[in-house]
Amino acid sequence: MTRAPETTGRELFVRHAKKDGRSVTILRAVDYGSSCVVEAEVFPPGAHDAVKPGPYTFADAAQATAFVTEAVESLMYLGCDVFAE
Repeated sequence: MTRAPETTGRELFVRHAKKDGRSVTILRAVDYGSSCVVEAEVFPPGAHDAVKPGPYTFADAAQATAFVTEAVESLMYLGCDVFAE
């Protein structure tokens, strides 16, 4: 018997990066049981709307968390303040 993919997920965490008070990106990890997805919103300078690259799908929450951790470290290196929401 094949299980139908889970359509509703459980939000694991959200990270919001800002630089000079301006939003740079919001990263959201959602666990669907059989996979974990990282959704991203990126706010380019001067743009009116967010760009939504991805989503990025991982086998489990550990892989998604590692991806977001590396992204957050890079954003901090570039001078962003990162907040948990």
